[in-house]
Amino acid sequence: MLCFFVNQSMAALIFSRFFFLLLSLISLTDGGSIGINYGRVADNLPAPKQVVDLLKSQGITKVKLYDTNSDVLNALAGSGISVVVTLPNEQLSSAASSQSYTDKWVQSNISPFYPSTQIEAIAVGNEVFVDPANTTSFLVPALKNVHSSLVKYGLDSSIKVSSPIALTALQTSYPSSSGSFKSDLAGPVITPMLQLLRQTGSYLMVNAYPFFAYEANSQQISLDYALFKPNSGVVDPNNGLRYTSLLEAQLDAVYAAMSALQYSDVPIVVSETGWPSQGDENEIGAGSANAAAYNGNLVKRVLTGGGTPLRPKQDLNVYLFALFNEDQKTGPTSERNYGLFYPNEQKVYDIPLTVEALNGSSSSSGSDNINDGSKAVVKDQSWCVANENAEAEKLQSALDYACGEGKADCRPIQEGATCYDPNTLVAHASYAFNSYYQVNARGAGTCDFGGAAYVVTQPPQFGTCEYPTGY
Repeated sequence: MLCFFVNQSMAALIFSRFFFLLLSLISLTDGGSIGINYGRVADNLPAPKQVVDLLKSQGITKVKLYDTNSDVLNALAGSGISVVVTLPNEQLSSAASSQSYTDKWVQSNISPFYPSTQIEAIAVGNEVFVDPANTTSFLVPALKNVHSSLVKYGLDSSIKVSSPIALTALQTSYPSSSGSFKSDLAGPVITPMLQLLRQTGSYLMVNAYPFFAYEANSQQISLDYALFKPNSGVVDPNNGLRYTSLLEAQLDAVYAAMSALQYSDVPIVVSETGWPSQGDENEIGAGSANAAAYNGNLVKRVLTGGGTPLRPKQDLNVYLFALFNEDQKTGPTSERNYGLFYPNEQKVYDIPLTVEALNGSSSSSGSDNINDGSKAVVKDQSWCVANENAEAEKLQSALDYACGEGKADCRPIQEGATCYDPNTLVAHASYAFNSYYQVNARGAGTCDFGGAAYVVTQPPQFGTCEYPTGY
């Protein structure tokens, strides 16, 4: 397959150049948001004021708490960081049974801090459906009472109410289009909760962990698919949509379940997701390299914009789990090793968390800068390759642009040249995309081409052709 750029009209070239430059600009300015969960089940964490300084130093502007600790909320005052607070599960029964209880709770836990502390939402409970205390029946009444209390004190227009659900609330999650809620939850709990979220302009909080699915099904699930790395993807047989990340497939299963209940207009916020940097021997996939890859690639996916295959126009908004490793959490080793930071504020691994950091990063893999707590391993090489799942017309158009106005060096892929073989569109496009990427100093947005390309951190393997890493 040859590069047909010589005979293109000047108008087409100008349009193509404008189109791809526009995509590059949009990809890093119109994305979703990244927040982080600040859990405190530990006895060695820095003081709240130090934590706020850490958040600000990392450019993190959204944080989620698991309570309404006054020291933390006071430390966050005037910081510019928006906050989601939580009414814990153990208070759901009281909140459900008494409006006066939620009135007092709002007066004690919200009003004294807002608006100096930018409280944007209240999580009423957390994964209530799997709470051993069996608090499910209290959830909807508690949600309604908390919202009514916000209305009473004039806070409802600024502060939303919601409740994080785990994916175990789904009866069916594969394929994504067949997603459905468990029958004992759908009617009595999910439907009235979604109705309240719709009425109040709120969103459904979803805790989603591809790690758990991969750990339990590592023989069937590709690790690259779980880590947002380039892969051939999974096609939903019911609607033909192709998924190249497990998280997006999980979220679309929730969207499908909501649609089945006629609540497709309620948005989702990912209130928890993450990957452990350490685990027990049987916790397949746990490790710092995979954790860095998952979180790093997820951050790029969020910040570059776009939604899931089922909701492509709705940007992803995500809270990573978690800020710190928490030494007093019970359960397997992984539970104590989800943090991006050690309690001494050193990074467990280094990933970009903001658009600015992403612009300055040399790779999008999320696994290039890994800190195991003692020695940093840094790689600075990356390549750009074609997305084999992109439509041939899109690949060819991007190839023509790269070799034409993009000024990539495409001589080696002309017939008879060193990199002509293998003579395939994907191989030729990969060479051209990589040349363009390297010529432009591996800048952010220069390996996208409208979704036709990916950044990789291993040299591409197409025949015996060598792909350059710089010019």
